[in-house]
This record gives sequence, C-alpha cells and structure tokens, in this order.
Amino acid sequence: MTLQIYNTLSRKKEPFEPLEAGKVSMYVCGPTVYADAHIGHAMSSLVFDVVRRYLEYCGYQVRHVMNYTDVDDKIIQRANHEGRDSLELAQEYIDAYNRHIEDLNILPANVFPKATEEIDQIVEMTARLMDDGFAYSVDGDVYYRVERKDDYGKLSGRKLADMQAGSRVGVDERKEHPMDFALWKSAKEGEPSWETPWGAGRPGWHIECSAMALHHLGPQIDIHGGGNDLVFPHHENEIAQTESLTGKPFARYWMHNGMLQLSGEKMSKSIGNLVTINDFLKEHEADVLRILVLNSSYRSPLSYNDEVLEAATRGLERLRSGLRPALPGAQGAAPALAKALDERTAASKEGFIAAMDDDFNTSSAMAELFDLVRRINQARDESAKDEDLKPAQTLLLELSGLLGLNLAHQVETEIDPADLIAIFEEMRAKLGDAESSQALGVDVGSEDAIRAILKLREKFREAKQWAASDEIRDRLAALGVLVEDNAQGSSWRWG
Repeated sequence: MTLQIYNTLSRKKEPFEPLEAGKVSMYVCGPTVYADAHIGHAMSSLVFDVVRRYLEYCGYQVRHVMNYTDVDDKIIQRANHEGRDSLELAQEYIDAYNRHIEDLNILPANVFPKATEEIDQIVEMTARLMDDGFAYSVDGDVYYRVERKDDYGKLSGRKLADMQAGSRVGVDERKEHPMDFALWKSAKEGEPSWETPWGAGRPGWHIECSAMALHHLGPQIDIHGGGNDLVFPHHENEIAQTESLTGKPFARYWMHNGMLQLSGEKMSKSIGNLVTINDFLKEHEADVLRILVLNSSYRSPLSYNDEVLEAATRGLERLRSGLRPALPGAQGAAPALAKALDERTAASKEGFIAAMDDDFNTSSAMAELFDLVRRINQARDESAKDEDLKPAQTLLLELSGLLGLNLAHQVETEIDPADLIAIFEEMRAKLGDAESSQALGVDVGSEDAIRAILKLREKFREAKQWAASDEIRDRLAALGVLVEDNAQGSSWRWG
C-alpha cells in the first residue's frame, strides 16, 4: 500500500508524492514562547515526530523545520509586566522547550528558526508584496489585501463574503477590507522594533512562518503541519501571502493534529486549564505521554484525564512485558508454538506498516504491537527459550522505536551499585554461602547482578527460609526491580 496522507486542503486522503523523489521538506509551526509549555504543545511535536520517523523509515531524506515565535503581543505584555527584556524572556522559554524535546525523545528539527532572526527575509517579502499590489501601508502598518487572492479561504473552506474579523484579527477602519491582515506592525513604546522603508516596527504573526519556510525550505514544500486551531487564520494567511509572492502552490500536504482537551476544553494558556510538560514529567515517564497520543488518531481531539492516563501507563507496562527474558528452566518452544510465534511476528510487521501507510494510523499500529506482545508472553509461559523469543522481541523494539518509544529504557542506571552489593553480601552471610560479591560480575549495575542475587534467593526458597526470600524480594522492589514467582521458578522485571 502506498502511503496515504489526509490533506486538509483537499479534505481527503491522498497518495504521498513528494516534490522531489526521495526527499521530503516539512515545516511545522512551533510554540509562541511566553510561558511554560504544556502537554498540548508536546502533543503536536510528538505527532510530527512520528510522521518524520516513519517517512525516514520509508527511505525518505527529511528536512524538518520547526519555528519559534519569539516576538508577539503576549511575549511583550508578559515581559513588560515583569520589567524584563522581551527577547531575553522568549529565549528562556525556547531553551526550556529544547530541553523538553530531548526529554520526550523527539528528534530535533534540522533547523529551529526564530522570528527575530528572520527580519531581513520578512522585510524583503513584505516589500515585494507591496510592490506587486498585494499589500499596502497605513501609518507604518502594512496589511495584506485579501481581495487580491481569488481563492482566499480555500484551506478553511470559508468564503470571504461571509467572514467576520476573527479573534486574532483586529478590526481597523483604516483597512480596505475587515479581513485584511497585518504583515508589519508599526513601532510602539516598550516594544522591540526594526527599521524598514515604511517605518520602524515588528512583523505580524503570519508573515513570520511564510518567511522562515521560504528561507529554509524554498518556495514550495511537501508538508506543512500544526494544530488544527491554526487552520484559520494563520495557515490560511500563510497560503495567501506566500502564493501571492511565488505564484506557486505553497504546500503539497497540509496536516493538522487535533487538540488535547482537559475538562472538555482545548488546553490553553489563556484559559488556564493546562498541565505543563514539566509537571507531567515529574510524575510520569515520557513514554506515557507518547502512548497516550499514539493510542488515538492524530487528527482527533484527545481527552486528558485520569482514565486515559492510567490506560497509557498500563499500556507501557504491557509493552515492556514483551521484553522479559525466558522463564528459569525453560525447555524450549514446541514446533507448533514456535511456528505460531514466527507467523505472528511476520503478521505484526505487515499490519504495522499497513496501519502507518493509512495516514499514520498509530492506534492500529499500536494494536499490532500489543498483539505481538500477547503472543510473546504466551510463548514464554509455554517454556519458550530466549532464542525462541528473540526475533519477536527484536521486531517489538524496532517497531516501537519507530514510534519513538523507548521500551528498553531501564532504571538500573539509577541503582547505586553499593545497594546491590549490600543485598548480596548480607544475604550471602545469612545463608552461609561461600560465594563473594565477585559473583556479581564487573558491572555491578547490570542485569547479571540482579540474577546473582536471585540465585541466592532460590537457595533460601529451597531451604524453605521464606522470610529471607521475601526480604530479598522487598529490597529489590525498593530499587525498582520486581520479582515474580511462578511454577517454573522466579523471574524479574523493571518496575
């Protein structure tokens, strides 16, 4: 199946055909940096991280640009309220978001342009639009003439005759048409400004992204992405000003993710119903948020509540269960069992790719991973050895990694080696065992160390010293190592 992408512009799924064979240009609108980023911002970044990862998996060379809006009314207002320089304030939040990208295992964009670093391109673009009659200046402000674009409204499906000034479009009697939008705003006291032929000022919101896309990706791009709250007016205006300048279709595919909702409303700084990325990561692993996003269609609104959060947490635990080693004393998979596992492994890969080719259907792709894990765990319970499980587990790691999940993440790096040594030595002395802590191996923080301790525990169990056996279990649990007893013996996993 050929990769299909839902195009907001055409309102249907279309086969993906990039402008240049083997290469993809992708521009994604980033945050306006005036406060701590929330998990709604993270959702958009996670969605397009998965898009990029899959395109690269398909063999495309992706050039990914994500901008930062670092000059804006809200940034200026907050900086003035705090008595700070607005550019300095914005940079602090840019630095924080860059850290979030790393924390969330999001591949960094090839370029992170900032509006304030693209002023020359913005001024040049504005001047050319004025020269060509698409824009006009009034008292140092420059506006785009929407009536000059015959197909204005094609992305949002709105008709110019029916439009009213939106929430981010100020009504100004100086404008020729109520929907004309600002390309440049004249300088005001207490605001950053730059000199231009028509007066000092700063760029409007929409022109920033057009200028950055033109500068870093060229006059036409393959994919333009962002939240669906940007369809109008932001992306609509980007299309108008860019295509007026170039005379070419701006973006081949327009992709928009749904909004993350809390208490039934879009998560928003202005409303105040938000969970910051910092607060989320204090309580949960990054993969929990990623699974929460992956379990839903990227185009649909996503409710955030305790129920979906708990489901995502359980889902992560279940996926990781597929990586557990064979049970102690495993005799090997019977031929029929081995065949069933091999068939499920092949089917999971085929189903995963089919799902992703269908407009990045991550919820169906995740279902394939859960089916694979179920078969792996069944095989383990039926005495499959590590070598029997390895091909399926390798595929699980490959496909989950393709979605940006880090199932192999372990907590052993957080374990103090001295804690493992203390458990081993104290319990060895209690048992009277002749082995020393050298049995832990060179890397005392490795899985071999835990297995060595569990060997002591088996000796306690053989001697029916249940209290000592429970003590080892409880002390390991305190370090994040969960011991599970079954008919075949004991196994462990990271908690």
